[in-house]
Amino acid sequence: MSFTKVAVLGLGKVGHLAAELLAEAGFEVTGVDAREVSGCPFAVKRVDMTDTAALKAVLGGQEAVLSCLPYHLNIGVSSVAHELGLHYFDLTEDVPTTNHIRELSKTAKGIMAPQCGLAPGFVGIVGAHLAEQFEKVRSIRLRVGALPQNPTGLLGYAFNWSPEGVVNEYLNDCEVIEEGVRKTVSAMEWLETIYIDGVHLEAFTTSGGLGTMCETYAGRVENIDYKTMRYPGHVSLMNFFFHELLMRENREAAGKILTHAKPPVDEDVVYVHVAAEGWVEGQLKRREFVRAYYPLEIGGKRRTAIAWTTSASVVAVIEMVRLGMIPAKGFLKQEEIPLTPYLATKTGNYYNLGHRGRGQ
Repeated sequence: MSFTKVAVLGLGKVGHLAAELLAEAGFEVTGVDAREVSGCPFAVKRVDMTDTAALKAVLGGQEAVLSCLPYHLNIGVSSVAHELGLHYFDLTEDVPTTNHIRELSKTAKGIMAPQCGLAPGFVGIVGAHLAEQFEKVRSIRLRVGALPQNPTGLLGYAFNWSPEGVVNEYLNDCEVIEEGVRKTVSAMEWLETIYIDGVHLEAFTTSGGLGTMCETYAGRVENIDYKTMRYPGHVSLMNFFFHELLMRENREAAGKILTHAKPPVDEDVVYVHVAAEGWVEGQLKRREFVRAYYPLEIGGKRRTAIAWTTSASVVAVIEMVRLGMIPAKGFLKQEEIPLTPYLATKTGNYYNLGHRGRGQ
């Protein structure tokens, strides 16, 4: 079902760029934010996102909605989208929010597609693509790190992403499949060493990055896990901060302390390391997709790597739905999205332009 009218809720760095990319891809875009936003190449409306009646009014006449809001607002937004019969997309990593959207999808008139960001999202699409190349899959390992190119200090980090989201990733339990058993493990565990382009990184468990993959591959794959990549020494300091200093007991304060100490930088890099192992004609093989994504100029402005990779990920999915490449009704799992046509969309092509790396 083709559509053109899309409302983008939340015009921060990611939402604003997503709205621009949608407009560039030929959609009729309306940006919606709780504050006054001017100078946009698309129409903008100011709305209190917690006011259900106001939200219904602004979404009337739209055909789809993309929420780039904090995850805790997405239950309300998805409910309104479902009531109005709109296609729904978001970037959430939050499991209860996704479960709510999944329930809505059972009676939805359009597609309900949460988790369309970088992780969950793009890396799940890549992981599924690699897994398809085997007759039997032993493991799927997803690794992502959004980092400053030129780190300073012991943490070696800058908060180019939502502090609320990062704190949740570091503290919430993580779903995995280990030796064929689907279970949860603690965050900031299973420490490993990874090198990308000669850069030494550490990786450790964080929550949310797998989306629905454990459910999808249960009984089919022996091992699946998701880890965040950071510069060496980071996880030890974060364990000290959250657990020894008990900052886990006040997540909001923890986020404020961390962002005050490590504000965003313009020169960032997004590392992606996805690997799958399995058997082909009786032989054990390994396939890898390894990339380092850097800032790009889009629409005459330089965009951070985390902003454009996240924005491009969801806009490419919306393009595929419009083109009929993805069923336009019901719940969408990221691992159901084929990688090759995804990268061939107008927006997905940015993933071909903004990286240095190797792999399938």
